Amino acid sequence: MSTTHPALRRAGLGTVLAAAAVLAAAGAASAHVTVHPESYAKGATDGVLSFRVPNEEDTASTTEVQVFLPTDHPVLGVLVRPQDGWTAKVTTTKLKTPVKTDDGTISEAVSEITWTGGKIGAGQYQDFDVAFGQLPDDAAQLAFKTLQTYSDGKTVRWIEEAEAGADEPEDPAPVLKLTAAAADDSDGTSGAASKSTDGADGTESGTVQVTAADAGDSTARGLGVAGLVVGVLGLAAAGFAVVRTRSARS
Repeated sequence: MSTTHPALRRAGLGTVLAAAAVLAAAGAASAHVTVHPESYAKGATDGVLSFRVPNEEDTASTTEVQVFLPTDHPVLGVLVRPQDGWTAKVTTTKLKTPVKTDDGTISEAVSEITWTGGKIGAGQYQDFDVAFGQLPDDAAQLAFKTLQTYSDGKTVRWIEEAEAGADEPEDPAPVLKLTAAAADDSDGTSGAASKSTDGADGTESGTVQVTAADAGDSTARGLGVAGLVVGVLGLAAAGFAVVRTRSARS
């Protein structure tokens, strides 16, 4: 007859629950609408932003995605990559403060892109790629508020912006961090890893640039989460080992 101490049973159960909570939290974070890469240099030119939209519903599909671009710090020269099955509607807005560039003064910029006609099913995601000519150089970050509409009529509003020192909001807007450009970086792309593909055959066209700082940031976060999960699972295994040992002795 087992005489396992109740405290040990509670400890074992507690470690299992803690491990489950860590894994659940990691899964919830990845379900948000996000923008990739997570950062670019201020004033960067000729790059690509990818808006990743996961489907969070088990019984409905995502049928419409609306991304709102800031107009107080506008993204210039926006082009939308065609997506199979999806139709993109691009809306432009007259800027309150025109932007002076090497090619002249820009008085209008894209303020909204709406994708319709396609479908993102349960357990799936879709990347919507947007090329830009130039990012603003007078902001620390850009928030791209997004509306995600499902086939059952539900709309998730990814529009909340996190406040300094506060926890991440429940429905955060995708945020692109703008970092200081290097002193010898004339086009805002210094220190970036670039990948180009030829669009002649219908594949991705343009230059995708990921800063070294961004890559390090993502790697560090990934290793941190992985380490935490491994540590918790190890603790759980140790707890069960103690329980089995006490049971055997009894």
